[in-house]
Amino acid sequence: MLDMNVDIVIMAAGKGTRMKSALPKVLHKLAGRALLGHVLLTAKQLKPRRVILVTGHDAPKVIAFGADFMPANGQFDLKTVLQEPQLGTGHAVQQAVPELGDEGVALILNGDVPLIEAQTLIELIACSAGKKLALLTVQDGDPSGYGRILRQGDAVQAIVEHKDASPEQRAIQEWYSGVMVAPAAQLKTWLSQLTNDNVQGEYYLTDIVKMAVQDGTGCVALKTTDGLQVAGVNSPVQLQELERAYQQRAADRLMEQGVRITDAARFDLRGDLQCGQDVSIDVGCIFEGSVKLADGVSIGAHCFIANCEIGAGAVIHPFTHIDGGQEKASVGAGALIGPYARLRPGAQLGEEVHIGNFVEVKNSTLAKGAKANHLAYLGDATVGERVNYGAGSITANYDGANKHRTVIEDDVHIGSNCVLVAPVKIGAGGTVGGGSTITKDTVPGSLSVARGKQVSIEGWKRPAKKKI
Repeated sequence: MLDMNVDIVIMAAGKGTRMKSALPKVLHKLAGRALLGHVLLTAKQLKPRRVILVTGHDAPKVIAFGADFMPANGQFDLKTVLQEPQLGTGHAVQQAVPELGDEGVALILNGDVPLIEAQTLIELIACSAGKKLALLTVQDGDPSGYGRILRQGDAVQAIVEHKDASPEQRAIQEWYSGVMVAPAAQLKTWLSQLTNDNVQGEYYLTDIVKMAVQDGTGCVALKTTDGLQVAGVNSPVQLQELERAYQQRAADRLMEQGVRITDAARFDLRGDLQCGQDVSIDVGCIFEGSVKLADGVSIGAHCFIANCEIGAGAVIHPFTHIDGGQEKASVGAGALIGPYARLRPGAQLGEEVHIGNFVEVKNSTLAKGAKANHLAYLGDATVGERVNYGAGSITANYDGANKHRTVIEDDVHIGSNCVLVAPVKIGAGGTVGGGSTITKDTVPGSLSVARGKQVSIEGWKRPAKKKI
């Protein structure tokens, strides 16, 4: 992808005062993932030599996040450095110098700018060609608060920070995004020459632009009109605005592929969603982790679906909760799930299975055509084909110390309000009478009943309250 070594510096030292939170700003979530997590995943796509995370406020939490991120997602060397005190962007990158190589380029990113795209960064690195300072600039939206790009013709001469800019300079509509690529060796030299002679009394990273021009290295700019890619988060309001913009784009991409989304303003994707043809998604649905919907799947309103695969033609009725966790759940073709059903990790449902309202399934397999239509629990169970599992019935799978398995063979009928005390096997074709508590294996084809004999006491009267 890239024919040069790339070290990436991610600035993540700020407190984020306007977030009004004890949580470091870069750890607030957008689309179910920390802002910093978005940036690290984009960095991964560039296959960098190393990533240097500049921490500061509440550094232990940010460092811990990076350490947790690496095992599942990292394919690069992650270093952390501390900026204390925080004396500006230039000072932040100065802390990373000991971890930067002398050859290749350094890419500077911000941990609170989550939606920068890898392809944009590849183009920016190509503009640098390993020899020039390259800036990502923006001509979109309100530039207030951002450094303005000063040009002489097409050549970039300097960046002036908003607070130091004259009225004429503030009228410039091209602004600096905070993303740059610099030849590593020259960057180290420029950083050593920074001063804090400005209104803020800080070391501005943007001052290296003048240095690059003066020493003949030169500065080029890649301009984008996509302000969303470089939008940062400084407040809960900005986080919410970015969340909705992200979700709208995610919904647009799915609809362009043919997915029917009833209302994109009430759609939330917090992971990866793959859809076949003729998939429909009603309002208020949340998708998290890794989800695959095959052709013709219908998702009803207000469902939560995480880490699962749903087969062709399956219908997920409203208010269903599916979370397969690390094990993933699966729903077979033509299955009917819900409303108000819950599938937990290890739920593996075959074709045409019915799971109805207020039924919970955990670590259980249900073969083709099995049905549990009302108010039931199936935990640690293996259920055969065409089983009918009655309302109010449960598998008692936990003895207080260990889990045990229940096996229900093909064509079994379990009556209402039964308790199957595991470990136990219900033989093929058998019937369990309603209200039974089954503690021993049953004979195939038999009727099993385990309950007290019904007794009617004539003339019995209810106790009456004593009169005071």
